[in-house]
Amino acid sequence: MSLFGRRDARERDEIIASSDAASRALSVAAVENDFVEKVYENLASVYDLIFGPTLHPGRLAAIQRMNLQPGDRILEVGVGTGINATLYPRHCSVVGIDLSSSMLEKARERVARKDLENVRLLEMDAADLKFADNSFKIVYAPYLISVVPDPVHVAREMRRVCRHGGRIIFLNHFLSPNPILSRIERLISPLTVHIGFKADLDLQAFLAQAELAPVSIEKVNFPRIWSLVTCIKA
Repeated sequence: MSLFGRRDARERDEIIASSDAASRALSVAAVENDFVEKVYENLASVYDLIFGPTLHPGRLAAIQRMNLQPGDRILEVGVGTGINATLYPRHCSVVGIDLSSSMLEKARERVARKDLENVRLLEMDAADLKFADNSFKIVYAPYLISVVPDPVHVAREMRRVCRHGGRIIFLNHFLSPNPILSRIERLISPLTVHIGFKADLDLQAFLAQAELAPVSIEKVNFPRIWSLVTCIKA
């Protein structure tokens, strides 16, 4: 069975075939690490309430697509409050990183409360992963890539630490292919960064510049403006 529907397959093929994506600007909004840290410090106490149930179907779909086997090693880039931690099978080893100490504090509380001995949490910059090459079977960025200062650099770091044949997975909102919606998203993107994401990250440009080819793209959540993008490290 295909991992994606006809429309999603068409979007994937268009991304692979795009010729100008490697030179396009990713977004009209620019952020720095200090700004990102401040945003998530402010969101830490309410993140689960605001972004918990509404974005949860995408999290479940991502775990399903990982096809996790006993002994698999997963890196979650942007672990936040640890909201995904209980979704991983306990027979897998999970390392979660985040730049925000406030978010990590919430994650550590959750991991301790649920007695998740297979989950380790570290404070770390996604653009400077302190892991050796080819360290993880799955490298997963849930609702993160559109808020980091340099999405392409982060994606390349994710690819570096992923094993050959492993999966690199992005769960995120990306710029709409609809010209009217995309214009609106570009207009509001400088505002949406204050609640944790750029509204206009260009998926084609992002993947082309990160030198990643998607094997599947699925629309998730409701409304279906969020994408689950899976790449395989060749």
